[in-house]
Amino acid sequence: MRDRASLRPLRLLTDSVAVALMATMFVSFLLQIFFRYVLNRPLGWTEEVTVLCWLWVVLWSAALLLSDAEEVRFDIIYSAVPRGARRAFVIVSSVALVVLLAISIPATWRYIAFMKREHSAYLHMRFDILYSIYLVFVVAVIVKHVRLTVLAIRGDREVDDEMASQAEALEAQDDALKSRGSS
Repeated sequence: MRDRASLRPLRLLTDSVAVALMATMFVSFLLQIFFRYVLNRPLGWTEEVTVLCWLWVVLWSAALLLSDAEEVRFDIIYSAVPRGARRAFVIVSSVALVVLLAISIPATWRYIAFMKREHSAYLHMRFDILYSIYLVFVVAVIVKHVRLTVLAIRGDREVDDEMASQAEALEAQDDALKSRGSS
């Protein structure tokens, strides 16, 4: 619990960055609508800002804000198997993801470095800076899944609790759908 409290300022910072990106994207989108449809003078840079903010907020949030329980997964089989098999699923999938992403890092780095010579059309921002968020995403996902693998191998209660909460959430969804269908 103490560790989580010490990470609050960092969590607040990462949340604030995501909120700022979403706000910038929203304001840019509204400006585009106003200038295009009210003033009949479209602004090209607003579309560029919207797309770039969207890219950054998606990868930033997936890398630094989403917990493992909030990630999208196909858990029809996962929720139907015993706890030991769930642990094995966590270990195998996390190791596979870590290996594949680690293998991709050199090529990702080369591509981002290569994009240094390219610039965005309106804002003239270097693409290496714009695409650098992907490298942050890759490294953060690797760190998350190495940690998850270690916890699953050790039999840590945190992984068990998370697996149980996911199964409970699925059961609640199933119950809601069944009750809606019988009404």
